[in-house]
Amino acid sequence: MHTTDEVTTVWPGKPYPLGATWEGEGVNFALFSEHAEKVELCLFDGKGRHEIQRIRMLEQTDQIWHCYLPEARPGWLYGYRVHGPYDPSAGARFNPHKLLLDPYAKAIVGTLRWSDALFGYTIGSKKEDLSFDRRDSASSMPKCQVVNPAFAWKYDRPPQIPWHDTVIYELHVKGFTQCHPEVPAKLRGTYAGLATEPALDHLRRLGVTAVELMPIHTFIHDRYLVDKSLRNYWGYSSIGFFAPESQYAYGEPVSEFKSLVSALHHAGIEVILDVVYNHTAEGNQLGPTFSFRGIDNAAYYNLVSDNPRYYMDYTGCGNTFNMTHPKVLQLIMDSLRYWVLEMRVDGFRFDLASSLARELHAVNRLGAFFDIIGQDPVLSQVKLIAEPWDLGEGGYQVGNFPIGWAEWNDRYRDGVRAYWKGEGGQISDLAYRLTGSSDLYGKSGRKPYSSINFVTSHDGFTLHDLVSYNEKHNEANLENNQDGSNNSISWNCGEEGPTDNADVQSLRARQKRNFLSTLLLSQGVPMLLAGDETGRTQQGNNNAYCQDNEISWLNWKLQAEDRELLSFVQKLVRLRKQHPVFRRKHFFEGRPIKGAEIKDIVWLNPSGQEMSEDEWNQSFARCLGVYLSGEALDERDERNLPVRDDSFLLLLNAHDGEIAFTLPADPADGRWRRVLDTAEPNAAGGDYAAGEQYRLHGRSTALFTQDVSGQ
Repeated sequence: MHTTDEVTTVWPGKPYPLGATWEGEGVNFALFSEHAEKVELCLFDGKGRHEIQRIRMLEQTDQIWHCYLPEARPGWLYGYRVHGPYDPSAGARFNPHKLLLDPYAKAIVGTLRWSDALFGYTIGSKKEDLSFDRRDSASSMPKCQVVNPAFAWKYDRPPQIPWHDTVIYELHVKGFTQCHPEVPAKLRGTYAGLATEPALDHLRRLGVTAVELMPIHTFIHDRYLVDKSLRNYWGYSSIGFFAPESQYAYGEPVSEFKSLVSALHHAGIEVILDVVYNHTAEGNQLGPTFSFRGIDNAAYYNLVSDNPRYYMDYTGCGNTFNMTHPKVLQLIMDSLRYWVLEMRVDGFRFDLASSLARELHAVNRLGAFFDIIGQDPVLSQVKLIAEPWDLGEGGYQVGNFPIGWAEWNDRYRDGVRAYWKGEGGQISDLAYRLTGSSDLYGKSGRKPYSSINFVTSHDGFTLHDLVSYNEKHNEANLENNQDGSNNSISWNCGEEGPTDNADVQSLRARQKRNFLSTLLLSQGVPMLLAGDETGRTQQGNNNAYCQDNEISWLNWKLQAEDRELLSFVQKLVRLRKQHPVFRRKHFFEGRPIKGAEIKDIVWLNPSGQEMSEDEWNQSFARCLGVYLSGEALDERDERNLPVRDDSFLLLLNAHDGEIAFTLPADPADGRWRRVLDTAEPNAAGGDYAAGEQYRLHGRSTALFTQDVSGQ
């Protein structure tokens, strides 16, 4: 526990490393501020309620303020007060009455209690530079905590799953286990809960290779949500880039998160963090002062050049981090390296990543951010995923990120949704999406696994809701249903929302199987949204960011149809893992490979003939076949041996009526074996001859194989 005695010894300390660093005999404190005139380190009692002492940091080296306290120990609570000019019109917002969080804090404890004292200006003033709020914010603020990084790693060998073998599962730490009946009640909704055997067993049985955790950096529950008795459930409002969110911890957050990583690694599952470095929880010019704004507003934030009172807002959240400042870049790189080296995560998904590439105003594909990561011996070796857009001009950059990066491919999401909704003129685009989106990634030397394929994600409808609602139903967000996308490309299959109509229920179940089959049999990296494998619903809410309740939490009370869907997804994942033809390292050539008798891929019309140019452009066409050759795979394994696989025939029919699809002549023995049919998920396999017409039901997918492995 923190001592209540005042510190009597203060040494100069060192400017590096930044943050509070326990060195075994004392703690070094270091804080960057380019424009500060005075910095005070504030120490608190063990519960963070009372400020014990303020220590003026007299040493300054290259804009780093620092001191060393030989009496300090892990567990001590602290914050900063930074003095300097208060002139918002010039971009300066120093206010020493506001307690500030250390940007490098490894742990942040306590709960933010909203009050007007958290703002640097007096609420209600016409302009924030006409008033200077002198109320002390310390009692309302969480506190930074000194940590001891020592941890006994039981399993420290990362799985290192190759990109082409990766299957991602996007989940929320709390929502995944909050209602799980087999997870001990006290651990539900925590890092420790996710590390329990029931949670790990579901992930193992599902067959995913990586979990993508929604934000676990310390974040804030926005005031406008708290005032409505809502919460920032998703967590995209970061304020601490080194500290794991304490509300997800049953015990001490840092060691508990490390234990989670260890458990997932032991299960063969990688850990990818969804990180939000593009903006902070401090909002626009009328926002609160928690950390960066009070430490050095002009350094940390991208301000309007001719009116620095205001912030450049490429994120829709009020501010944008200033990626042109070397110390801001250093902060992000130090944070990333910390999570890889100290917390041992395996990769990152960057929220609104285009904003990180902005140098001045334009998005620069080869900006400093990417250059630094590309040359970093640590970060260049982990999985890097971009959400390749932001809300500013020129922010949509799908397909334009550098080699070494994968991207959330919304072209895949929208194309597959439009196709299975039954819209015409989609088969040409669908062909690109099924084969890894070579139109987006092929010309720049990238690979099919540059495309993170998804049909649903946290942002939007769940899979069940995608086939159950034409319109969003976000009334629970208390924004008059004005929030969330109005273009979900969804179809309710005939009735809006819950229904007792057996025909509608059957069609919805088939549509879910169609989406999942398409996703898991496409080239690229599939990403499943947690709960889609068991039919999770958000009751039509397509923007459940503030719903920390049953709307968002996974329901583990599975009905018979939910278990059937789970079994179907498990089968698809196994199929993908067993057959490299579905997870190629290279794009298809569309021609015979190295003397093979057949092309590596052939597109077929319902007559079983190769598609003509005119047929690709027919607006009424909604049925497509694709032959994937395992014989012409042209890939090698880790021992440099040729990879061979079975050949497959995939048939897709988004038309509402049955189509007689002529099975093509097979080069091996002229027979096809059915692997699955989404219209008959429980039917036996069955063998079919070449030239035979297969009854491809309306709105269905069928997969056939011809085994060449024994020849």
